[in-house]
Amino acid sequence: MKRYLAVALATLLSSTVSSAATLVTADRMLDVQTGRYVANPAILIGDDGRIQQVGTLAAIQVPAGTKTISLPGETLLPGLIDMHTHLGPADIGGYRFLEYTDRFWPIVAVGTARQMLDAGFTTIRVVGSEGWTDVGLKQAIEAGYAVGPRIVPAGHALGATGGHCDDTYLPPSLQKKVKEEGIGDTPDELKYQVRRQRKFGAEVIKVCATGGVFSRGDTPGQQQLTESELRGIADEAHMAGMRVAAHAHGADGINASIRAGIDTIEHASLLNDESIRLAKARARPVWFSMDIKNTDYTQAEGKKNGTLEENIRKDREIGQIQRDNFRKAHRAGVRMVFGSDAGVMPHWMVPQQFATMVEYGMTPLEAIRAATINAAEALGRNDVGAIQPDRMGDIIAVRGDPLRDVRVLERVDAVIKGGELIPGSKARATTPAQ
Repeated sequence: MKRYLAVALATLLSSTVSSAATLVTADRMLDVQTGRYVANPAILIGDDGRIQQVGTLAAIQVPAGTKTISLPGETLLPGLIDMHTHLGPADIGGYRFLEYTDRFWPIVAVGTARQMLDAGFTTIRVVGSEGWTDVGLKQAIEAGYAVGPRIVPAGHALGATGGHCDDTYLPPSLQKKVKEEGIGDTPDELKYQVRRQRKFGAEVIKVCATGGVFSRGDTPGQQQLTESELRGIADEAHMAGMRVAAHAHGADGINASIRAGIDTIEHASLLNDESIRLAKARARPVWFSMDIKNTDYTQAEGKKNGTLEENIRKDREIGQIQRDNFRKAHRAGVRMVFGSDAGVMPHWMVPQQFATMVEYGMTPLEAIRAATINAAEALGRNDVGAIQPDRMGDIIAVRGDPLRDVRVLERVDAVIKGGELIPGSKARATTPAQ
């Protein structure tokens, strides 16, 4: 039996990994670290999916048998990274989730993840998923059974009983007799949940420090975990080599999360001057991930999708405040990453957030860096986020100049992940190297 499994695994791996190097050429490439364009780039990606050489065609050595992906007229950028996603569809709101069987959601996730990849996001962090759907989908993609981005999964989000990460939509008679996955009410219970999520494949921990917009019966500004509980989560995760993302709208929860050592602050809608001071002063870097586009969708489509009026109201009240605070935090020099809250708006809409980030104070280059080198640093990874040797061969191609018009990122012509051209990408030609 063991021998059979070993042979099957070897066959699977040989069928899903390219056996030849790949050369990618285009008119120009954006070096996100320097902010400069490189004319006529040539990028050699090894058969392990990692970049080996970056230069011009005349300057690099191309092995015999190398495949070529030629993209004339295109501008190359690193594959994008979204630090705050969910896998569920955006058009099922309120109590409409009861219309679907439990197994509906993992199947839908295959499609939504593919939409993220087609939009140019070759890495996504999924911050909360029922039934470890994010872990399962990551495994399916890596084994070649599905096509999608690199997934950094969180498993179940952690939170307090009755809080934003708990299920507050059903009456007691329909609730389970035990706590939901991820729920704890003491530091020890929450430490256990960190260990449990890691045990089943989580690579980042998501915790709900405050109330939320799309939960029922709470307010976004309400702190829901104490600083000591948040510190216990952060310490436990860091001991295991994991990072922590805190859902935190209200200033009290934001500030407690920063003091507790949490790595990324999600939403950060109601931040105050103390939030900015703490974020800039802390020795361990902290990053703000502010989803400032999706309100346009939820206000336009929420009622039709079944979203409760309570949630639409909270979203309406907090949306512009969050955008103004995004401008304030950026102007003050807070570290920032790209996080869309995909699943609150449709996944194909996610690139539209770049223009909103520019509207509220970032340059196009700063917005692009938020979704590339900044996001990679916040993840603690040096294998994604830039086009340079030893990083993964994750590349996107757009027609136009994203430093002049960031909206060109809304129309990605080609997506390359690990040196492989994703089917459906609009590559101009793919030919053997001469």
